Amino acid sequence: MDKVLIIEDDKAIAKIEQDFLTINGYETKVVMNGHLGLEEALSNSYDLILLDLMLPDMDGVEICKQLREKLSIPILMVTAKVEDADKIMGLGVGADDYITKPFSAMELVARVKANLAQYARASQQNTSAVSEVLDYGKFKLNTKTRRVFVDNIEVEFKNREYELLLFLMSNPEIVFTREALYEKIWGLDAIGDSRTVAVHLSRLREKIEKDPANPQHIQTVWGAGYRFRP
Repeated sequence: MDKVLIIEDDKAIAKIEQDFLTINGYETKVVMNGHLGLEEALSNSYDLILLDLMLPDMDGVEICKQLREKLSIPILMVTAKVEDADKIMGLGVGADDYITKPFSAMELVARVKANLAQYARASQQNTSAVSEVLDYGKFKLNTKTRRVFVDNIEVEFKNREYELLLFLMSNPEIVFTREALYEKIWGLDAIGDSRTVAVHLSRLREKIEKDPANPQHIQTVWGAGYRFRP
C-alpha cells in the first residue's frame, strides 16, 4: 500500500484529501504544520507528498526545495490559483506536479496514481536497464546513471525534467503535441493541466540552450508541438 504524506493546514481540505485517498487504497498521514511536515517527511518513509503552497509557518516552496535535496519521491503541490501554479513549476523548486483548488476526487486520485506510476517506471528503468548512452556530441545522456552532459559539463535535472529530456532525446526530430508529452511523461490524459509541459520545456531550455529565448535544440513547431533537434 502506497503511503502519502499530506502537509496541509486547512482542516477541511486535509480531511477531503485524506478521505479521497484512503477510499482509493492509500495509506495517509496528515501534518498541519510546515516545519513538522518537513521533519515528518525526512524522518519516515513515504511514497508521495501532497504539499500545500500556503502554510502559515513556512513557505511551501521552501519546504519543497529542502525535501528535494534529500528525497526523489513525487511531490505534488496544492495551490488555490493557477498563477501560483505557474510560479511553482517555473521556479524549478523540484515539484513534480501541482493541483489547483477546488479539485475533484477523480482529479486528485488520478494525479497521485499517475505520479506514483511514473516514479515506479523511472526507478525500474534506472535499476534494470542496460547501460546505454544517448550521444549526440554536444549532448550525452546515460540512461542507467541518469547523468546528462552538455558540452562535456554535467547538468543536473529534476525528475520530470530528466524524463522529458530523455523522451525527446530518444525520439529526435519527431514532433509531439503538448498533450502527447503530458500523457507520456505524467501519465495523464484527459485529466490534468498540460501547461505543465510548457513550463518544464522552458526549464530544459534554460539548462541546455546557449540562448533559451532562441532555442536551437528544444524547438517549438508552431501549431504542431515540440521536437528535439540534436
